[in-house]
Parts: sequence; C-alpha cells; structure tokens
Amino acid sequence: MSIRTRSKGTRRCGVALAVGLASLATPAAVQAAEVDLGTAHPYSVLGGSTVTNTGVTNLMGDLGVSPGAVADLGTLQVGGATHQGLDPVSLQAQTDLTTAYNVAAGEPFSADLSGQNVGTRTLTAGTYRYSAAAGFSGALTLNAQGDPNARWIFQIGTALTTASNASVLLTNGASPCNVYWQVGSSAVLGTNTTFVGTIMADQSVTAQTGATVNGRALARIAAVNLDANTFVDPGCARGGTTTQGTPGTPTTSNPTPTPGAGFPGSTGNPGNPVNQPPPASRTTRRLRRGRSTLRRTTPARPGRCTDGFTARVRGSYIKSVAFRLDGKRIANKRRSPFKVYVKAAGAGRHKVTARVTYKDATRAKTMTMRYRGCAAAALQPRRGPSRFTG
Repeated sequence: MSIRTRSKGTRRCGVALAVGLASLATPAAVQAAEVDLGTAHPYSVLGGSTVTNTGVTNLMGDLGVSPGAVADLGTLQVGGATHQGLDPVSLQAQTDLTTAYNVAAGEPFSADLSGQNVGTRTLTAGTYRYSAAAGFSGALTLNAQGDPNARWIFQIGTALTTASNASVLLTNGASPCNVYWQVGSSAVLGTNTTFVGTIMADQSVTAQTGATVNGRALARIAAVNLDANTFVDPGCARGGTTTQGTPGTPTTSNPTPTPGAGFPGSTGNPGNPVNQPPPASRTTRRLRRGRSTLRRTTPARPGRCTDGFTARVRGSYIKSVAFRLDGKRIANKRRSPFKVYVKAAGAGRHKVTARVTYKDATRAKTMTMRYRGCAAAALQPRRGPSRFTG
C-alpha cells in the first residue's frame, strides 16, 4: 500500500515538473505598454519648426505646427483642423507628444534588432530596440496572432530610413493604432513607401514623393517635410486599439513566412505555424474610409480664361472616376492616376464633374469644378497687297 502511494506521488511530481519546464521553454511575448498621445491624437501631421509641402498632399486628420508655422497651405488638402504658431491647441499637442515620446523610449525592450534589416520578416507584438540607426527595404509584416490589442513599439537610437517602395503590412488583426516608432533623431520615408503607425521623431520627419502613411508623422523640434503624400486616418480610439478591424489599411490573413528570421518575437521559422486567420466569430463593420478631392493640376488665375487644363481626383480607396464636361462623359478611369485633360470647349463658362466610387462602403459622390473657356482666335486679314483684280 505504501509502495503504491509513493508511485502516485512520484507521477504527480513528474507531471508538475514537465509542465513547469514546458512553460519555461516557451517564453510569453512581452506586451508593449499603451502609448497615449493625449491631444496629439487627432493629428496626421504635427511639426515643431514648420511643415513644408511639394505637390498635392492629402491629410485626413489635423495639421499642426508649434511653435513654428506651415510654410505653404495652398497644396495641402487638410481633412481636419489646422493649428499653428502659438495656438494653445498645438502647443498642448507638442507637450503631449513629448510625454508619449518619453513613455515609448522608456519601455523595456523584448528584442534587440540593432544592425538588422527587418524587411521581408514577420514580427509579433513587442518592443524592439535599435541602439543606433534603423532602416529596412521590402515588406515588414506585423502579426497580431488574433489579438486586437497587440502592440508594437520600435525604439530607434538615431535615424529611421526606409528604401523606395518599402512597406509595412498588418496581419491577423493587427491595428495601425497600436504601432509606434520612437525615433531618436529624424525619419525619412523613401519614395512610394507604404508605412503604418505613428512616427514620433525627436527632430524631423520627411516623406518623399508618393509615400503613404496609415497613421501619423509627429516631429518634436524640427520640420515635417511632405511631397505628394497621403495620410490615412486609422480611426483609432485615444490610447490605441480599435476592436472593429484595422481602418485605413487592408490586412492579410496569412502572409508567407520568411525562413530564418532567428530573433525573439519573429515568426520567420517555417516550422512555427503562427500565421492563423482570426476566429470566424469575429465580425467587422463595413468601414467608410473613402476620401477624394477634385483639383486642377495648375491653379486657375483669377479673372483669366483657359484654353485647357488637367483635372485630377486624389484620395484614398478610390475605385473609379467618371468625368463629364457640361454633362457629356469625357473619360472613365478605373486606376490611378485619376485624371483627364479638359479642353476649353469654347468661350464662356463650363462645368466639369467627377463621379467617384470607392472600394469600401463609402457612398459614391459627385464633385464639381467650374471654369471659363477662352474664345477661339479671330481670323486675321492677310497682310500685303491685295490680289483682287476685278
């Protein structure tokens, strides 16, 4: 009887020890802290000294500069409010940005990626550190593993640089609201980069031609420099996560793993099947994220007629644009760039309309542009002696 009792106790101890060793062999992911932007939350762009822009740039959120001012508002399409100079609203936003910056910088890191290019890799939630500069090319994938509250903080010692056409992809419930880039000096997004998250730079942020940001570009001290960019508002609740999907950026349910990632938090090992689709029971409301503006590529001069110009529609989630001149269809565009050359159509006033449909649940809308066409050149008499003989 006593022998059996010892045998059962031994088995119980063995099971407990095995469970304990298993838990040690699979360390839990370190959840990054919530970063509250405070009153800086609604800004697409917030600069310190100034905001500069080339080409037509669309901001779906607010625009702010403090204590400086915006260099040129003419080609900036701002969907929200604009605050600059010593406006107390933008001053407070800068104060709250500094607080959020320090919170992100002080978070304990779960992996050191110093010197590594994370392009073509997949990272699960956590805080990732670069002791100096960071840069990547290709596509960086952020995998939430079905957790809508998954967060990423990237602590970068000096500069952040992306190559042309680089991208950040979200998968398995990852939200752009929960991605933060704390940059020790300045950030530069390469041409046509598709970027996700909130950049909090100590100095400046530069978005080169065609770069798209699903999030924010916030600079504490220096400038934010823009060049024909689009900033999508991710629709975040203050403090981070939205549980209704990831507004502003389509996500993939099963990205291709990258072999040999080999650092904590990575799912690059082909033998680790973490890229599973979200539970089927999770429902996503139909989002309305479409935005569009109709503009001339060259501004009209006050009081002047025109012989012709190019009309262009810019925005996000655009599916197609039907252009009409005085009610007659002149073009139907189904891919970017959504533009058409408009002829003068004779002297007098004319009207161009653009009927825009969207890829999501945004309702179609019609935009109108009016202009004054120039009269055709009058026929001038031939100079020189007359040839009439009779």
